Formats: sequence, C-alpha cells, structure tokens
Amino acid sequence: MAEKHKTEWPVLVGRATGILVLLGAILLAASLCNATTPSENAVPNIFDPRSTPAESIYHLSRFVLAITGLIFLVVFSLLAYVVVKFRSRTVDATSEPAQVYGSTQIELAWTIIPTLIVFVLFLATARVIHAIQDTPKPATAVEVTAIGHQFWWEFRYPALGIVTANELHVPVSDPAHPTPTFLKLLSADTDHSFWVPQLAGKTDLIPNRVNETWIDPHRTGVFLGQCAQYCGTQHAKMLLRVSVESAEDFAAWVSTQKQPAIQDEREIAGKQVFETTACVNCHAVAGTNAKGHFGPDLTHLMSRRTIAAGAAENTRENLRLWIQNPEAIKPGSLMPAMKLSDADLDALVRYLETLR
Repeated sequence: MAEKHKTEWPVLVGRATGILVLLGAILLAASLCNATTPSENAVPNIFDPRSTPAESIYHLSRFVLAITGLIFLVVFSLLAYVVVKFRSRTVDATSEPAQVYGSTQIELAWTIIPTLIVFVLFLATARVIHAIQDTPKPATAVEVTAIGHQFWWEFRYPALGIVTANELHVPVSDPAHPTPTFLKLLSADTDHSFWVPQLAGKTDLIPNRVNETWIDPHRTGVFLGQCAQYCGTQHAKMLLRVSVESAEDFAAWVSTQKQPAIQDEREIAGKQVFETTACVNCHAVAGTNAKGHFGPDLTHLMSRRTIAAGAAENTRENLRLWIQNPEAIKPGSLMPAMKLSDADLDALVRYLETLR
C-alpha cells in the first residue's frame, strides 16, 4: 500500500502535463490561424474580418469564446482541486466518504446558471443574425446571383449582363460611399453552402429555395472561400475566389466582361474542334453556337486565375490536362474526358487561350 501511495503523485503530474500540452497545442493552432499575412489571404481566417457581416460574427465569437473559456477554467479548476484534495489515501483506504443525498442550493445553481448563460448567448446570437439578415439594400448595391453546381460556382450579374464562374468580382465598399454586394443564392442540384470566412458567414444554397447574403469588403484584395456543405465527391475542391477591386478596376473588369469573345482567325481550327464536339453541350461562348449551361461560361476563360473551381492554376499545361484527363486534377468531377487526338487537343487549347 505504501508503494502504491508513492506512485500517486507521478501519475497526477503526468496527467496534468498531458492536459497542459493539449492546451498549449490548441493555443499554438489558434496563433497560427491568426498569423496569416493579410495581404496574401492564403488561408481563410475567421479572426481577420474584412467586411461588416464578418466583423459582427467575429465580435460574437469572441464573446462566446470568453464565456465558454470562463466556464472551462471554472470547471477545470474545480476538477483539479477535487482530484488532488480527495485523492485516494492509504490512511482511509477502508473507510467510506461522507454521503450527500441532495442539496437544494446546488441543484438550483446548476440549473439556473446554465439557463442564464444559454439565454444570454441566444440573445447575443439573435441580435447579430437580425442585424445581418435585415440590413436594407441600398440603391448603390451590386446584385449577384450565385448558383452552386457540382462542383463549381456560377456568378450572374443581372443588371450588368455578365456571367462568369468560380471567381467573384466585387467593388470595395467605402464607408463614405457604401457599395455592398448582395447575393441571391440558388442551387442547380444539391445542397451547397457559400462561405468566405473573412467576408461573411455560411449561407446554404438549397434546391427550390432562394437564400440571400451580402458583403461590403473594406479593402481590396483576393479572399478565398469554398463550399461549406458536403455536396459530393469533389466537395473539398469546390473553391471560390472573391476579388475585391477599386471602383475604377471593377468598372474596367465589367467593361471587359461585356465584350464578346475574341475571334482570332489564326485559331479557326481550334474553334472548329470546340464547336463540333461535346464542348458546346455544356459550355457557352458568346458569339458562337455554344449555348450550354451545364458547365462554366468560357467567354472570358483566360481572364480567370484558376480552372476547375480553384483546383489548378489557369495555365496552358493545366488546361490541356484538364481537357484530356479531368480525373488527374479533380477525381470525381463531372467534366468528361474529351479523348481528342494530340493535334485537335493542341488546337483546342490554343483557341481557348484566346478567350480573354
């Protein structure tokens, strides 16, 4: 028994060390998330909000974390105290501890206090939801319809007559001259979820239902997001990029996107390959007989930095591989392998590179 008593403290110390290591790992992970370079936005960071909705959610999350952190400290402290204070001892190994069969005060405390905590968190959350959802749409707002597909994003600007894919362009919103972007969210197939952590919270896209959200980015830059609702095999690679631009740059982008596809007579062979294969069944190119809607609009394909919904950089090599063997870039995607000859494939890639 004496030897058993001697081993109690090493065991307690080991367990306490393990808990401290776990807490240290959590804090380290949090600090790494918060250490993302703001100018790069390489990793979406909920602790670096750049839009009013995201800021509201950020402040709410800090409030919730403060309350839950306090609860954790109280519970952990009481647990540590009880483990040490009432640990097994040799002197009373055969005795029975005092039995407590009920305490009205304690039972009231552990009922009322959690109820009050939940009530306060409910009110704080409801306040933020109300502030975001019921914000009036100003006359200067940019309206975008976002449609979720397996596994890519379609963005339509009804007032501007623009259709693009996977890369959303919006103007920066100056507090003196607010230019928020209001998004109507639709789904073409199954459930999706629009989420750009630094700009807004998650909002689901549900078939046969219209949901809405809005953003008002406070600075220019590229912000990354993705589908946050499992929607199939390539859910993890259903990425999106939000390019926030100055008013002048956004106007220039709009002007470029309104232009028809460039007709380069030198690439007539590639255009014929495009128009005489299954490409036209899924894709659209303004000014041609390609009117498909199952895949992204390719009118200004080369103005985008990525292909396959952000799965690969938009380079000649990746574009060729994407057409030849989509499974190599995005296994499980609905893009079929075209099985073209090398000559036709090269001609098609050259033609697509003219779509700027």
